[in-house]
Amino acid sequence: MAKVTVRYWAAAKAAAGVAEEAHDAATLAEALAAVRERHPGELPHVLRRCSFLVDGDPVGTRAHETVRLAEGGTVEVLPPFAGG
Repeated sequence: MAKVTVRYWAAAKAAAGVAEEAHDAATLAEALAAVRERHPGELPHVLRRCSFLVDGDPVGTRAHETVRLAEGGTVEVLPPFAGG
C-alpha cells in the first residue's frame, strides 16, 4: 500500500467537502473505493463522470485496477469542465 494524496476539483471538491485528503491504496481502483466509502453521498455519482491524473499522467481508458500508485503520489479527480 502506498500513501497517496487525492485532490478533488470543481464538482468533485464540492461533493467531497474537502480539497484533498490522504488514502492508503496500491492501485487507483483501491483509492477510488476508499473515496467512495469515506464519502457515500453525491461523490460516487460525480466520480462516474470524472477523469483522473496519477502523478500528472492521464489515466485515460486504462483499467483502474492496473494503475499502480507510488508512495507519496497524487491522484487528481477531474470532473468535466465547462468554459468559454
